[in-house]
Amino acid sequence: MCGIAGLLYRGDEALPAVTRMLDRLAHRGPDDAGTWHEPASGLTLGHRRLSIIDLSPAGHQPMASASGRLVLTYNGEIYNHAELRRTLDSGEAATEWRGHSDTEALLAACEAWGIEAALQRCNGMFAFAVWDTQTRTLTLARDRMGEKPLYFGWVAGRFAFASELKAFEPLPGWSPRMHAPAITSFLRTGYVHGSESAVAGIFRLPAGCLLRLSLAELQAPRDWTWLSPRVTRYWSLSEVAANGEAHPLTDAAEATSRLESLLSDAVAMRMSADVPLGAFLSGGIDSSLITALMQAQSNQPVRSFSIGFHEQGFDEAAFARAVARHLGTRHTELYVDAPQAVELIPTLAHTFDEPFADFSQLPTLLVSRMTRQHVTVALSGDGGDELFAGYGRYFAILKLWRLLQPLPVAARRAAGFACHSAATLLAPVAGMGQSNDSLSFRCARLAERLAVPDLDVLRLAFIGSAGYARVLRGRAGTFVGSDTVTTRGEALRRLMFGDQVDYLPDDILHKVDRAAMAHGLETRVPLLDHRVVELSWRFATLLLTQGGQGKQPLRRMLEKHVPRALFDRPKQGFAPPMDAWLRGPLREWAASRLTEHVLREMPMLDADAVLKLWHAHCNGRLNGAPLLWNVLMLADWRERFKASF
Repeated sequence: MCGIAGLLYRGDEALPAVTRMLDRLAHRGPDDAGTWHEPASGLTLGHRRLSIIDLSPAGHQPMASASGRLVLTYNGEIYNHAELRRTLDSGEAATEWRGHSDTEALLAACEAWGIEAALQRCNGMFAFAVWDTQTRTLTLARDRMGEKPLYFGWVAGRFAFASELKAFEPLPGWSPRMHAPAITSFLRTGYVHGSESAVAGIFRLPAGCLLRLSLAELQAPRDWTWLSPRVTRYWSLSEVAANGEAHPLTDAAEATSRLESLLSDAVAMRMSADVPLGAFLSGGIDSSLITALMQAQSNQPVRSFSIGFHEQGFDEAAFARAVARHLGTRHTELYVDAPQAVELIPTLAHTFDEPFADFSQLPTLLVSRMTRQHVTVALSGDGGDELFAGYGRYFAILKLWRLLQPLPVAARRAAGFACHSAATLLAPVAGMGQSNDSLSFRCARLAERLAVPDLDVLRLAFIGSAGYARVLRGRAGTFVGSDTVTTRGEALRRLMFGDQVDYLPDDILHKVDRAAMAHGLETRVPLLDHRVVELSWRFATLLLTQGGQGKQPLRRMLEKHVPRALFDRPKQGFAPPMDAWLRGPLREWAASRLTEHVLREMPMLDADAVLKLWHAHCNGRLNGAPLLWNVLMLADWRERFKASF
């Protein structure tokens, strides 16, 4: 896991500029740094290294291929790099290896087979840039599920790319302007969606894609309308879903057996490292299963790490402790309280890079910091909910969809408008009673859920914050991510597909990447091995759900390692009691951000509506924490990045 950057700029300032970009990424790669510059083109590539495989100088980047034709700067891990080496050595492409890093194997594969063909054979997480010195083309690539980030765009007319948005700050002419559609979508759901970032003109390469640009194309600024058709998809989740649904597995025993074999192999591949490794363990199904499969393949106790909360109803640490005791792991836990959260507040905008407001960002940061004190790599259970129907909201949405689907779109919108009108009439005012104020917020949420034309918008309404439209100036447009809608298949599968191409990469994986890399910790996600993803789409829907409970295959697998009594309980999530914290220990900090002066610096917000919501929350008339946290994180981000509107 590393940080990468690059800049196309002729002049003496090119190398210093990229060096400054790398300084902003030092947390991602504390072990080494390197640059490569080609005067003829003006291209400079940069790299910050977190040494995981081949700790020697043979793994130094940017790295040139054996012939010198290709130059690579790369962030991630190719788990099957040893297999790639054997394949290369068995054919005409046999090479004289300089070390045993996965970087060298990836580069040799790209030179021997071509970049797209090489990626078809790679099993890993990655974001990289390859410069072809012969064809004068730059290729950007991102892994299949979007575990690793990659931003690019033109700053003052100069093409640049980097692992994180903050790396663009040192570039001459950097003057960030908020991208209005991204900010609106953020205020609704707490994360930025799709291929366009929160900063206008800076883009995010979609998961599973390549972008190849010639030197001439790199020299002229482009917008997303021009770029989008030039994005090549080397792996398509849409095709995977269609193929899986066309060839379903209907025998539960056979399907689960296949999954167990494949997931065990995925875990084993991700346990390969030249540094200490462990596992995040929440006590839930996914993390418990990954930890159990690790322990089953380890000859010593696996290091496991968990977070707890003192507040009743939010603490899963006892469950994690019980699972760890049963599996025999070497367990470490940390209890989080509000003072620790207050300590983190000033770092959030810098750490998460774009506006980001998932409550679980705080415990994820803390567990990452604790884990890094003991190991350099941690496996996580992310992806289980999205791949195997683990979210309770899926079942709530399906119930509502069955009621809404027979109605004409006009009737749905009329019902939503009626609820919106009720919410407006009941909006918080001075002295309003608790029942009316809470009813107003419930009406706002119901309005958002009723006035929906399709399942994907309904999915986003359940993820999002109630009443977000009320704090916006002007009309709140319906946001649908660029690749999130599919009309094919069962309703449940359509919801899962939307989460896999939107919520998973843009919220969950964004959160884990930034939180872990803030402390130089590499995270690996076995459930997102592309072979596991492809197999999950072959499971007949009935094999995933039973009695309103998802993740049945994972439950059956885990029961072989852990007694059902230790994990068979309602899903709890991984979030702190933010509603209480904002009324108590975080109240002073929040009040300093929710002032009329600060809010009016963000003209997309209705300052009066936000302040009414804040006072209603403080007085205990409603829980406005989800929407207020979105506003707070936006205010902090705008101040940190000095972004205009």
